[in-house]
Amino acid sequence: MADGGLGSRFPAASSSPGLLLWRVTNRWQAAMRAALAPHELTHVQYVLLASLTWLDEHEPDRLVSQVELAGFAATDPMMTSQVVRSLERGGLLERLPHPTDGRARVLRPTLEGAAAARRATADVEAADAAFFAEVDVQAFAGQLSVLAEAGDGPAAG
Repeated sequence: MADGGLGSRFPAASSSPGLLLWRVTNRWQAAMRAALAPHELTHVQYVLLASLTWLDEHEPDRLVSQVELAGFAATDPMMTSQVVRSLERGGLLERLPHPTDGRARVLRPTLEGAAAARRATADVEAADAAFFAEVDVQAFAGQLSVLAEAGDGPAAG
């Protein structure tokens, strides 16, 4: 064992918010994987497909590009490109020519993709309800929103 210990300011691992967030995130991701397995979607595939479906339903005149979808879903643009191609191969979304930008493609969920997103959403929300049953969800979501909005500060990557 190294001399001097870890040098953490926390007396126990259970008092470190970062470690607790790590542990909870891993458990939540496992719950999401289990909820999405019957739908044959990965979590990121679901997030992008559900985001695109939501945008298509709520902003039908919006021309959603990969970059815009990545921004909306808070995903890495390069990873988004790979996942979009996978969803396209699966027949869940289509990439159409952009009417004014020859380099860009407009993304639209297919009818099958929108239906898949809706079916998966029911299971994801049920898994969320079970996972967060022991906490005040409204208060917890409010605290997470504070952290999410703080993501533009100096520590944001």
